[in-house]
Amino acid sequence: MLKIYNTLTRKTEEFQTLEPNLVKMYVCGVTVYNDAHVGHAMSALVFDIIRRYLEYRGYAVRHVMNYTDVDDKIIARANQLGEDPLKLSQRYIEDYARDLKALNVLPPTSTPQVSKTMPLIIQFIEGLIEKGHAYAAPNGDVYFSVTSDEDYGKLSGRKLEEMQAGARIEVGEAKTHPMDFALWKAAKEGEISWDSPWGRGRPGWHIECSAMNLAELGEQIDIHGGGNDLVFPHHENEIAQSECYTGKPFARYWVHNGMLQLGGEKMSKSMGNMVTIKQFLAKREADVMRMLVLNGTYRAPLTFNDETLDAAQKNVERLKSALRPAFASAGGLAPDSLSALTAAAETAKTNFIEAMDNDFNTAGAVAALFELSKSINAARDNGATGEQLKSAQETFRELAGVLGLRLEEKKGSGDADAFVNLLVEVRAEVRKQKLWALSDYIRDKLKELGVTIEDGKDGTQWRYS
Repeated sequence: MLKIYNTLTRKTEEFQTLEPNLVKMYVCGVTVYNDAHVGHAMSALVFDIIRRYLEYRGYAVRHVMNYTDVDDKIIARANQLGEDPLKLSQRYIEDYARDLKALNVLPPTSTPQVSKTMPLIIQFIEGLIEKGHAYAAPNGDVYFSVTSDEDYGKLSGRKLEEMQAGARIEVGEAKTHPMDFALWKAAKEGEISWDSPWGRGRPGWHIECSAMNLAELGEQIDIHGGGNDLVFPHHENEIAQSECYTGKPFARYWVHNGMLQLGGEKMSKSMGNMVTIKQFLAKREADVMRMLVLNGTYRAPLTFNDETLDAAQKNVERLKSALRPAFASAGGLAPDSLSALTAAAETAKTNFIEAMDNDFNTAGAVAALFELSKSINAARDNGATGEQLKSAQETFRELAGVLGLRLEEKKGSGDADAFVNLLVEVRAEVRKQKLWALSDYIRDKLKELGVTIEDGKDGTQWRYS
């Protein structure tokens, strides 16, 4: 039975969907005003892995990830570049989609945008006003009344009185309570805006997700996800306005990933300490970023530096070794050894599922892959044929695919391969003559050129490293 930690209840709970075999999952996306960074990649990878596992367990997943394409930062960036805000945001939306594809993240079922959901956003706000949960201020702003919701604060565990102690009404705001939040902002000169019953303006941040979620998935969903920096105020405000509007519980499970940290600080554009996804992929393969996430606990902070990336790279290479072919001269495994390999594959699958069923324990799932990799490599070294390795390798590839790992070996040109093959043959002759120093010299020089030599009982294999 799959169990998931729920931020709302602060408990690990058995996973039960609203509808049989269907998961409705909404994940907060990015505000598109600049290149996406690896902190965004971490969250996207976490929920991609969750989605892949849910699908592996037989669920159909309707995965919605929104784009915030109307925002103060977008307007400021567009003004800085002398560009139309919606054209700027669309450019970065397309850019982010390419980044996610390069990271092997499955495309969401739907990717709604704020600018294309405006009629429903206005309708949503009108409904909240009618129900007594929001009010229009004289200046054209519309605010949600936090005191109208007796459950306000239940997601973050904060009490309204405590929140109010450190809050204040800023100059220009016309709200009646310091914690009331904007649903609609009156237009300022030179800003992009839309017509509404309260005058021209644009939506507040929180109402956007409630409206897009309602449009794509309906009044109730199974999983609402995002980074743990969104618990308050964004998700707190989202759950308040959604439940006040529909009168129904909003999301069954609130799932939050930890933050990616660079030098002990959260990575963010505003802090100027970001590494973009493009910068990362220019130096490392996508599997390394995914392995970095898999090695940790999705709810905990994740350290991003050369040391952790090098460790992730080594783990990727270890897993790749399980998919290498049998030695050409392999004589075959004895029946008992072949049975042991089959049993190892079955055990790995059992352990993999057990780990992932425990709140998506990816580190445990990777450990199961390492154990199977060890068994496959031992079988190859003991003379297993390609046919004998096939079943275990298929299981390995299946489980690695559930985690979204490609595990592709680097490839060279045909001429380069032929040259390396020639050097490997020369080295084999040198070894026959027991010229060990020369053999090691050839091996070391090839390694400097990015070619790794592996000697086994039944011969030598090589690969690009």
